[in-house]
Amino acid sequence: MDAADPRHSSPSRREQAEATYERLFGARDRTAHEDDPELMEILRGFIFGDVFGTGVLDDRTRELITVTVLACLQTLPQLSAHTTAALRVGVPPVQIREAVYQLAPVIGFPRALNALAAINAVFRDRGIPLPLPGEGADDDAGRSRDADRYQRGLAEQEPLYGTEIRDDLADLPAPFNEALPRFLTEFYFGDFYPRGAFTPALRELLALCAFAAIGDTAAQLGPHGRACLQVGNSKTEVIAALVHCFPYVGFPRVVAAVRAVRDL
Repeated sequence: MDAADPRHSSPSRREQAEATYERLFGARDRTAHEDDPELMEILRGFIFGDVFGTGVLDDRTRELITVTVLACLQTLPQLSAHTTAALRVGVPPVQIREAVYQLAPVIGFPRALNALAAINAVFRDRGIPLPLPGEGADDDAGRSRDADRYQRGLAEQEPLYGTEIRDDLADLPAPFNEALPRFLTEFYFGDFYPRGAFTPALRELLALCAFAAIGDTAAQLGPHGRACLQVGNSKTEVIAALVHCFPYVGFPRVVAAVRAVRDL
């Protein structure tokens, strides 16, 4: 074969997978016992060889997506492992925490608290002091600005989503026609979106992956896909983020999500 043959000049799929794994988790003990070595070999090749080698995302963004998806799925052992990986590739602890915090309106507080318990255990093991520094919207005296929650949330929500939710729920019986959209504005957009840990582009990208993980394709993926583009993500980045979810949520949900955003 010619020396310029790409099979000689480029790492093999297995070599690429091993290099990515080591970057995330450290050197793998290849002598360690595995109950299912064939499946683990397929897993490493696909996740760390194929998926990590496809698209435009860096390791930090990929690990934040993985943390988000694993928290949605409540796969806590894997969440612990990928929290360690996220720290290893340089994700700040406050961003790992924020990825879980902003899931509370999507998956509910019990699951968010389960995920936080897993990541906090990793932080303690690594000597990271808890609680982490705050990112919330308190004034200089530490008083929560509850009176501003609605306006603060509306300032985040309306440029991206308009009055779509409020209009859709207007025909509910009182007081729910007013309370439900207000809860969304105050809780989702007022309590979480103004927090400083993420740029709007990263926050929306992770939110989109969360909706893909829980299988919500009709109601949320289209609007959040448009918002992703509006705050500065490229369509290539949006598709890459959804494809990164593939090994964790499965082919059907990822293809449905890609179909929901491909024509935006």
